[in-house]
Amino acid sequence: MFTFNNVLLSKLFKYFFSLYLFILMLFFPIQKVNAFSHEWVGVPKSEFGEQLWDRQSVKRNADGSVRVLSKFIPKTKSEITKDILYTMDINCFEKSFRDVDVSIDEVNSNFNDFADWQDPNGDELILGVIGQVCRVEN
Repeated sequence: MFTFNNVLLSKLFKYFFSLYLFILMLFFPIQKVNAFSHEWVGVPKSEFGEQLWDRQSVKRNADGSVRVLSKFIPKTKSEITKDILYTMDINCFEKSFRDVDVSIDEVNSNFNDFADWQDPNGDELILGVIGQVCRVEN
């Protein structure tokens, strides 16, 4: 069954495969993934809960608006009311916003870049996020 050539080929294969993996790791080291690390900043709380936004997620869009990840933490939590993540675009000039993604986790995102722009209608939490993010970006 096993001949000297088969054993030799098997050992050579293992040697070269190990060498290949070593060279691959040498030139392409595994880097820490920061996709889910956040620097949350809170705005003043309201009677409904609190709103946080992630300083590390702030990005300027091509149209001049600002995109940021924010999180709403309801005052009372239950199985139904969980933290809600919002990816929102903010128009600092008009003090308006649009939610381009709403989810309960970062993995299942469905961005809608065609969402309508909205006025915050006096919502203290949204106004807080808009104010703080626009001050940081300008």
